[in-house]
Amino acid sequence: MLSKNRMKQCLNVPFQTILIVFLTIVVIGLLQNIYSTIKANDIQISSRRYIGNSLSANIGQNIFSMKNEVFRNHNQTFETTVRCVGPLYNQSCLFENLYFFHGTFVILTVKGRQLPLYTVHTCAFNLYAFTPRKRVFKTYGHLERFVINLLNLKIIPSVTVYFGQLWHHNIGHALFDGLYPAYVALMRFPPRHLQPFRILASIQPCPNCWSEDVYSRFAGLGLLKQHVLERLSRTKWFVFDEIVMGSGKFCQRCVQPHLQLAGGVELDASRLFRDRMYRQHGLIPPLPRRKSSMERRRSHDILQAYLIHNKRFDRIDRREIHAAIDEINTYTYNYLSIPYDDTTTESEWPLINVTYLFYNQTREQALDLTFIKQTRIDSRSPIYELVDNSFISQLRLVRQMDIHITGPGTGQMYQTFLADGSVTINLGGLKPKGYERSDKAYTSYLEQHMTSGTPYIKGLYYPINKRPQGIKKEEVMKLIRQAGQMILDGFSLPVNPRENLAPDGQLFVEMCEKDPKFCSSVTIRTINKQYACLDFWTEDFIHENKQWRVGGYMRQNNNVSCYFNRLLLHELRDKYNIKFRGSIYDN
Repeated sequence: MLSKNRMKQCLNVPFQTILIVFLTIVVIGLLQNIYSTIKANDIQISSRRYIGNSLSANIGQNIFSMKNEVFRNHNQTFETTVRCVGPLYNQSCLFENLYFFHGTFVILTVKGRQLPLYTVHTCAFNLYAFTPRKRVFKTYGHLERFVINLLNLKIIPSVTVYFGQLWHHNIGHALFDGLYPAYVALMRFPPRHLQPFRILASIQPCPNCWSEDVYSRFAGLGLLKQHVLERLSRTKWFVFDEIVMGSGKFCQRCVQPHLQLAGGVELDASRLFRDRMYRQHGLIPPLPRRKSSMERRRSHDILQAYLIHNKRFDRIDRREIHAAIDEINTYTYNYLSIPYDDTTTESEWPLINVTYLFYNQTREQALDLTFIKQTRIDSRSPIYELVDNSFISQLRLVRQMDIHITGPGTGQMYQTFLADGSVTINLGGLKPKGYERSDKAYTSYLEQHMTSGTPYIKGLYYPINKRPQGIKKEEVMKLIRQAGQMILDGFSLPVNPRENLAPDGQLFVEMCEKDPKFCSSVTIRTINKQYACLDFWTEDFIHENKQWRVGGYMRQNNNVSCYFNRLLLHELRDKYNIKFRGSIYDN
């Protein structure tokens, strides 16, 4: 039998051997890691050089199709990824980890990585495409080290939408040449359009542009101005978690072959844009009517009509308009004044109350807020989300309108916010400027594409051949009562977009179908197209004015003219019973 000491020696020898082997393996592993780290960092990358010295122009070509997805936050890599949706001519792209430095968007990627063609259009009135610059690293390790060494890097979290905007001092342009197109681009990457997002806008400094507050509230995460970002980026890097670009061809001034607001019908974008606008401004969206204008209404309801002031109404027009309003309101008042026992017979006309409205005189409710003080650390007023401003007060009015009446221009731009089953009446204006009371004047409806792109409302128009004689009381009364009767008869929803066009609008759609060359010249917004042809208004074309007259016209010592099948136009004018008023030379 072994002694006790002998047994200890037998046990200790194998344990010591195992310990030595284990320590040897650990040391070898550590030496291998140190060698690999040194080898991977042989190439040093300096972050102090300007971006342009290291950018590559190698761009892979690929276009991804749109698909629904679950919204995820991608913070697992520093590399930029790109996904694009739509035809190359009008695509939108979602960039993850897109960097911004020294006034430039920069893609950081790895050698050999294939990216889709990510050229986009970001501004409605700029025909040139925009392409972020690209910096290529040898390996992902090099890219990661470069980013980590950016000690002043600032992350812009969540989703951002980027667009350029001209004339945002005008609420019509601000809403439908900037904000709406950007929202349609965001809709291509669902469900981001249903979530809070941020706006990065290329806009000029404007101390009184209240559209900026509309942008901020609509998005939910606020508004960044590119000129501010550019200034800060001279010495500081920024990275966007997610940023969507590519909205330049969805603007309301981007003419479509069907003469509709882009995406308004086929994507239901008008309704989604309307409902989000109400919610983000603290209001309940209009209740839905899916099949008929009479849903959620009663036959004896008094319909609310608002006639919005328009600068195109002259003194004589306004006199006729007010006479029409007085007569309709008097009829409604007299009928309601009849004793209850004598009202067994139905009224001859719909009961309508008409109000003449100046939007710029619409004000929020006066409140005593002197007891609320803003502190130094408040980033904005403590009452910012608790009280109405002028725009919110305007939305409250629009939401209760059954009948919306105005002339062309900015006054038409709120019709998208009308409730389902409402009617909008376009009283028209006159062109050319300076010839409004001449025999050369012709009817101008301008934004009828807004009406045809809003399938939950019905559009009516002042008779096209009568408008040059000025607005008449009888015609205004007839249109308002026709609108009221249509609502009470329960017109079908959604409305056929073509039926929401005036006669000259319907003529244009047929012209586009039969003359593809002409249609392309006014709808395809590329740099090889003549901008004068893209600057298209249906009424100027119908009456062969400016660039559409025989021989064109002179502008800055250059002849400006656009192609179309003139014989076909004359045939269609006869078909749609549009009286030709004669073209004039108009600079």
